[in-house]
This record gives sequence, structure tokens and C-alpha cells, in this order.
Amino acid sequence: MKEKLNDLSLQMVSSVQTKVANERGSQTLEWIGIAAVIVIVVGVVSQAFAGGGFGDTLVSKFEGFISKIGGGA
Repeated sequence: MKEKLNDLSLQMVSSVQTKVANERGSQTLEWIGIAAVIVIVVGVVSQAFAGGGFGDTLVSKFEGFISKIGGGA
């Protein structure tokens, strides 16, 4: 009986250790995902404001958004 409990406890410990070992790269993947989102956002913003002065483009984009929300053109 004692041997069986020992075997069961060893199996449980090794199972937990295996699951913990498999999660080592999860934090790295999360940081890579965050970096990818930042790169995409920067790319979208740079494309949105390309071809003109930053202030003028910003004002025109916000005016366009506001007119769409308000039911304008």
C-alpha cells in the first residue's frame, strides 16, 4: 500500500513538473504578441498620416470621424 502511494505521488509530481516546464515559453510568446500589436498600430498610424503635415492630417481625420458619427457625408 505504501509503495502504491509512493508511486502515485511520484507520478503526480512528475506530471505537475512536466506541465510547468511546458509553460516556460508562454511569457515570451505574450511579449512577442504585444510587440507585434505595437508594430501593427505604428504601421497603421504612419499610413494614416502619410503625405501631409501631421497637424493638418490629424485635424482632417478627426473631422472625418466626427462627420461620420454625426450622420454627415
